[in-house]
Order: sequence, then C-alpha cells, then structure tokens
Amino acid sequence: MYDVIIIGAGIVGCSTAYYLSQYDLKVAVLEACNDVSMGTTRANSAIIHAGYDPEPGTLMARHNVKGALMIRELCRRLDVPYKQCGALVVGFDDKDMETIQTLYERGLVNGVEFLKILNREETHDLEPQLSADIKGALLAPTSAIVSPWELALALMEVAVENGVELKLNNKVEAISKSDEVFTVRTSEGEYHGRYVVNAAGIYSDAIHEMIGQKEFTITKTKGEYYLLDKSEGRRVSHTIFQCPSKVGKGVLVSPTVHGNLIVGPNAEDSDNTDTTYEGLQFVRKTAVRSVPFISFGDNIRNFAGIRAKNDRGDFIVEESHSVPGFYNIAGIMSPGLSSAPSLALEAVDWLKGKMELHKKAEYKETRKKVRFNQLSAEEKNELIKKDPRYGRIICRCETVTEGEIVEAIHGVIPAVSIDAVKRRCNAGMGRCQGGFCGGKVAEILVRERGISPLDVLQNQRGTNILVRELKVK
Repeated sequence: MYDVIIIGAGIVGCSTAYYLSQYDLKVAVLEACNDVSMGTTRANSAIIHAGYDPEPGTLMARHNVKGALMIRELCRRLDVPYKQCGALVVGFDDKDMETIQTLYERGLVNGVEFLKILNREETHDLEPQLSADIKGALLAPTSAIVSPWELALALMEVAVENGVELKLNNKVEAISKSDEVFTVRTSEGEYHGRYVVNAAGIYSDAIHEMIGQKEFTITKTKGEYYLLDKSEGRRVSHTIFQCPSKVGKGVLVSPTVHGNLIVGPNAEDSDNTDTTYEGLQFVRKTAVRSVPFISFGDNIRNFAGIRAKNDRGDFIVEESHSVPGFYNIAGIMSPGLSSAPSLALEAVDWLKGKMELHKKAEYKETRKKVRFNQLSAEEKNELIKKDPRYGRIICRCETVTEGEIVEAIHGVIPAVSIDAVKRRCNAGMGRCQGGFCGGKVAEILVRERGISPLDVLQNQRGTNILVRELKVK
C-alpha cells in the first residue's frame, strides 16, 4: 500500500516525487515509457520564462515566477545545466510596441524583476544580428535556459535515492476506488494507494476520466523545431521572442545550454510527433523575421514535441470535483517547465491538508555528475588513473567518454537505450547525431547490461536497432 501514487514521470511528476521524497511517505511513480521525461519534457524549447506573459492573478503567473526562482536553485544543487541568458521580446511596429508595454506592465504586477523596454539602438547593442526592421524590445534579464530532461532526471534520481519507487513501463489502464483506497491497474500489475496525483501530461484528461467525471479537456498541440550545430550557437546570446499571439509565445530563436541554437516551434493541433515540410518551413520563415542570417544549412536535427492545451486557459491544479483524494496537475502548457517545482509544492500542501507529514531525519539532496569535457587537464588525469575508461573518447562531437556512458547505464535510474544514454551524458548529441558513436554505445549497452545485440533499443520499447542476425560466423 502506497501513501501516494503519482501518474506520469515528466517534469511535473518528477518534481512532485522529489518534494514528497523529503517526507516519511511510501510513494510510487507510474510511467508508461521506459524512462523519465519521455513526453513534453523531452521535446520543448527548454526556456525558463521570466513570468511577464501570463495574465496577472492566474495560476500561470503565480507558479511561473515562483517556479523559475526555484529551478535556478535546484539546478545549482543537483548539478543540472542552467544559464540565465535573459530574453528579448522584439517588436516591429507601433502595435507590437503597445503589446510590449502591456507585457512590461503585466510583468511588474506578476513580480518579475529588472524588466526594461529598449529602443531600436539599445536592442541592437545587445543583439547585433537582429533584423534592422526591429523597432524595440522588452528585456527580461531573469529568463533562462536549461536542460529539461536532465532536470527531470536529476529530480527523480534524488527521489529514488530517498525511497520513491519508480515503476517504468507501467501504462495505466484502469483506476478504481474502494474503502478509501485507490487501485491503479497498469500493463504490469496493480498498485494500491491512499491518494493519487495525476501528472500525466497530454493524457491527464483520459487518466482522470478512468475514475471521475469529465471536468476538463486536453487538446494536444504539436510544435516543430530546428536544432542547429554549435557553429550557430552564438548567433544570439538571448532568447529571442516575437510578440505572443492567441496561439502561444510563437517562434523563438535561442541558444541552448549545450551550445547549440534552437529555433521553433509552430503550433498545430496534433498528437503526431513527425516533422513536416510545411511546419518547418513556417518555423524557418517566421524565425528569419527576427534573426535574418540564421544558417539553416547547419541544422543537425529536427524534432517535434506535443504540449497539453486545456479548455480553461489556465493550469488545472486541484482535487478532482468528483473523486476525493485524486489530485490533478493537468493542462500544464507553457510556462509549465518554469512552473513545475512550484506546482509540485501545491500537491504537497494539498496532502498536508489530508494527512500528517513528517520530514525525514536523513535525506540525501545533492547530486554530482562527471562531465569529462568540463574538467581541467589535472582533473582528467586523476580520473583516468582511477578508471581508465574515462580515457577512451566514445562521442567525439561532445567529448563523452566510455566511463560516462558506463556510469549512465549503471546509474540510479539506469539508461536502457541509446537515446537514454544520450539524455544522461550527451553521447550522440553533437553534429553527427550518433553517426560515429551510436554503434559503440550499442556495444557498451550489450556488454554492461548483458543483453543480446538484438535487444538494444534506440529509444522506447519496440525501437530495436537490429531485428535479426544475417550471418553466423
């Protein structure tokens, strides 16, 4: 019997598990995929928004500003890549500048610090490669960039080390309640708990309706992106937005914490993560209005992510109206990543109203990763003396060593696929996108996990990179 069952291991579910792991509770996290952060968290813009965009008084406004501050501290404590690069919302005409004035005033009400409206010259002083047509911009210095899947993984690793049970490959199929106990049936078995937190992302409405009445509707919205080589990573130093519209914050151009340039997304109602010629052309055409000289020929990957748009226009953070003890954190569209830790604390506060919570006497809250390419020459030599595998470079683009890959495979939440290794240590994240190192990572997975080459996965279950042996020696 669990005290709390969390459904979903995206950034919200991982954040909730992290904060609940600080208490003497028995907690399980049920995730349909074979790793954490496999949905919206894995494929998004990776922006920690300052908080000027949400309407004052909304849950979005409150949780965005609070959550952004929390993430800065969490990334420091958990050794997650983070950079406070700031953001610019650029305007091209008088109407845009009116919108920028509105965003500025909205940000002040929301408690965003250091906002400033810039004229054309001030904007170009900060970003010389912006379009000559820009009339001015809103500067939001507290905006930041992060590695979202690494943040989710770090939060869940700490949670697991402190007793939370992560149940991967457990797709929820049915939920019932009897005598104040929930039974959650998954593809792998049944789990019983006193309370349920629904953090199932784009599936949160379907999960709720397995046991409750229809209370909200999620629309799945696809966004497509370009990821450009590091040769383009310094094209801009801030995240560049255009003025937001009714469909969202629009197409952005931004550096990433790994040194690349990301461009996107568009917005299309769809649950298909295939990229399209039309969608990418829209992204490209829109982006060059802000930054005309982007070299799209240096694109190394295109991808699409799905985000959850709900029919209320704000986050849904509440106990179910029809099922006591069932808590929804649903419809978490942008700025969901920025808001996740603050949203998780809402779930903790809700539970405090249901039961008595006691902090653990002993709690491990720090985390440290080896990033070989960031070490000094002396530190590298010392590490290689202790473990020679750190002296063998597997991924040339990102300078990732065999030692780091082995560490990822045997970590607190073990990497079980080539992409899972990539999410943990960046092997395959560079210019060749695994063209050089992918086979070597597969060999290491076979050796370290003791599996057949036929069982090596690219990503989720069913993505085997080999299907049969053609020639027997």
